[in-house]
Formats: sequence, C-alpha cells, structure tokens
Amino acid sequence: MIDTHAHLDGEEFADDLSAVVERARAAGVQQVFLPNINAASMPRIRQLCTGYPDFFRPMIGLHPEDVNPQTTDIAATLAAMEDDLRRNVGTPSAYIAVGEVGLDFYWDDTYRDEQLKAFETQVEWAIRYDLPLMIHTRSAHAELVDVMERNRHHHLRGVFHCFTGTAEEAERLLTFDNFVLGIGGVLTFKKSTLPDVLRDSVPLSRIVLETDAPYMAPVPHRGQRNESAYVAAVAQKLADIYGLTLQQVDEQTTANVRRVFRQA
Repeated sequence: MIDTHAHLDGEEFADDLSAVVERARAAGVQQVFLPNINAASMPRIRQLCTGYPDFFRPMIGLHPEDVNPQTTDIAATLAAMEDDLRRNVGTPSAYIAVGEVGLDFYWDDTYRDEQLKAFETQVEWAIRYDLPLMIHTRSAHAELVDVMERNRHHHLRGVFHCFTGTAEEAERLLTFDNFVLGIGGVLTFKKSTLPDVLRDSVPLSRIVLETDAPYMAPVPHRGQRNESAYVAAVAQKLADIYGLTLQQVDEQTTANVRRVFRQA
C-alpha cells in the first residue's frame, strides 16, 4: 500500500516518528508521500526524506490556506519553492508532485483572487516540470473545474485529494482522464455517503489511498491522531465496497499510484 498524502512532518509526530514508520511498514505500507504546505514545512520534509529515502517522498506546493498576504509573502514563497523544485529535478531527492495546492473557500474567501492566482502558477509548474498535481479543494468545486478546463489541453495528471463529494462531482472530476480521487478515513465514517458514491460512480482504477495524517483517522481509530498505518482500514473498507480482497485493492491502488506518479 502507498499512503499518497500524510503530514508526518508535523509536531504531532515529533516524539515517535520512528515508531509511526515501523507501524506503517508492519501494516503493509511501502511508501508515504509528504506534501509541503508552506515555506516552514520545507526543511523538515527534506530532512525526513533524507532520513528515510526509500519510504518518504516529497511534494512541493503552497497550500491554499497559506495564500494569505497578511502572513505570507506569496510571490517570494512561490519563487523559492519553484527554485527548489528546479534545482532538485533529476536528483534522488527530486519532488514527485506539485502539492498540496488548490482552492479553499470554506472558512473565508477574502483572498479568492490570490488563491486562484497561486493555484494557476502552480499548475504551470506541473506543466513545466511534467509533474502530477496533489489538489486540495473545499467549497470551490466550480472554480476548480474552471481552472482545470482551461488547462485540459495540457493533459495534466494528479490526485483530487480528500474527495468526499457527490456522485455528480466525482463524475465531473473524472472527466479529467489522468486524475484519480484520493480516498481516506471519511470513507469509514458511519454517516458517510462516500461508500455509495464510490460503488455507483467510481471504478477502483480511479482511486488512490491516503490518510491525511494526523487528521481524519478512520474507524476504528476515529478521534485519535491519524497515522499512515491506518491506511489499511481505508483499503479494507474499499475491499468491502467493491467485493474484492484486501490484496486486490492493494494491487490496484498501488498500480494507480505508479501510473499517475510515473513510478516503475
């Protein structure tokens, strides 16, 4: 299994990261992809990927919630991120995706224009460096689709991270042929409508596993700190939904990751 999205660089894991990694390996997790979210996260993610080069893989991006001109020099941060991205191309420490990027108007859309501009800049990176996108979107489905449509001819690829939407939203997002949906712990929640959405509208060939640790731990760990080992609970729920074995889900979702991220 591959956990395509986890924030294991956070302070929540400062005291027991090695144990978190060992539990993940014991659960069958082969790799964990780490998204950058701002300038402050970059050194720690680089440190983790150096310390666990076969296990952690880095992404680079400015999270939409950090696109705030009151707290961030957006232009300077984006320039520094692209410079680091460029300098590492072709090296063992190369970034494997542009992420975590996107649009989030859930709490506040004050900086809607700034978010859109930053997202479009980072979409340009994906095109320029031939990398997949790890896209976060919340309360911005229409705006996201608009940006994607304007770039459809570039044949972008990537993950719509933390998908929890409707069948109609899933079907619309999957018109972008080289994209998959990132599915995490919400799938296991008692009142979640996601199992029906996936069963009726999304083939397993368009799904990758994720935890978004430390957030949204799956049942039976709900309410606890999430960690990469718990991605196995998401995989088991997918197996139940599609009537497959856990091994079949593991094999298919891993193949999906290899296809999108162009890994051997």
